[in-house]
Amino acid sequence: MSNTKSQKQSYRTSAGRSNTRRKTRADYYDYSLVAVIVLLTCFGLIMLYSTSSYTAELKYGDDMFFFKKQALISVACIIMALVISKINYRILNRFATILYVAAVVLMMLVKTPLGQSANGAQRWLNLGPIQFQPAEIAKIAVIVCLPYMIVHMGKKVKTLKGCMVLGGAGAFLALIAYVFTDNLSTAIIIFCITAGLIFVAHPDIKIFLIIAGVVIVLGVIGVLFLNATLSVDGSGSFRLRRIMVWLHPEDFADTWGYQTIQALYAIGSGGFFGRGLGNSIQKLGSVPEAQNDMIFSIICEELGIFGGLIVLMLYAYLLYRLFFIAQNAPDMFGSLMVSGIFIHIALQVILNIAVVVNLMPNTGVTLPFISYGGTSVLFLMAEMGLALSVARQIKFEE
Repeated sequence: MSNTKSQKQSYRTSAGRSNTRRKTRADYYDYSLVAVIVLLTCFGLIMLYSTSSYTAELKYGDDMFFFKKQALISVACIIMALVISKINYRILNRFATILYVAAVVLMMLVKTPLGQSANGAQRWLNLGPIQFQPAEIAKIAVIVCLPYMIVHMGKKVKTLKGCMVLGGAGAFLALIAYVFTDNLSTAIIIFCITAGLIFVAHPDIKIFLIIAGVVIVLGVIGVLFLNATLSVDGSGSFRLRRIMVWLHPEDFADTWGYQTIQALYAIGSGGFFGRGLGNSIQKLGSVPEAQNDMIFSIICEELGIFGGLIVLMLYAYLLYRLFFIAQNAPDMFGSLMVSGIFIHIALQVILNIAVVVNLMPNTGVTLPFISYGGTSVLFLMAEMGLALSVARQIKFEE
């Protein structure tokens, strides 16, 4: 009898353990994140065709020139993201250092004969049939390498020396991006991702508030100084000219501030519900390269403020899904990596829209998943694949 009772108890215990194991091993895939990515991409393709068809017809004799290239790249990149999502993200621990070094080397190659100029800036790398901006790789490098360093540093990350090491690693990538690709906006994004990840790993609000306060004060002083000292006819530096255009766009309406003024006209003429899809007037040459970083102005002209708010809501939901994954990630490496992706997407959306409405100087930052650009879509989708890979490792109790 005692043996029978012990066998029953053992069976119940093992059954309970297997039942608990079954409940906590539920497979999870973030279809909501996939859905919002696909929705943003499809919306971006519709707006890209509406925005670029006139220009494409004039330049290339094909109104679908930009649309076909972007659609092909987008479909391929979504498939790539789904493939990446099936790979265990922890494998990146083995290649974090290699990725960092590769990003530095590729950005340095821009200054060699392999570099290629476009729109007055040498930021592209030409490797046979492949052309891309290596600065985009630096964004993924900092998103992967800093979490790797934070995990391996352990408690040291909360020391001043640890924060300086992390800050130095991110700042070095930002410096290389600025010096070798002449891309200040990417350098700023890399540095902000670095600061954000350090804050997530070491959330001492007082220190970061002090730093943020000092930066804001210095920024305001710098803007006031430039406003008081720079001449109206601009200066030799195109970045200083951009600041002058930002401060006094009406003074440069026929020259450097033309794009900004026309973008504001587009937003203002759209009203609340817009002129209607395809009925933009400003896209007919008034807003140069409207399919790139100024596409949000055409969205507001055709779909109105209402359409612009819908786009912002889609981005808000995308960021919510990334936040959810970061909060429930099975380990710190995955959580920090998705946090870095969150910071990157949020920064690009904020910077792009701030430029379009003239809240800050022109930076050339694209609107994620909507602006034209194969390199941008490629690396953004790679980041989404990594986020989905982390999400697949989440376990919930049923």
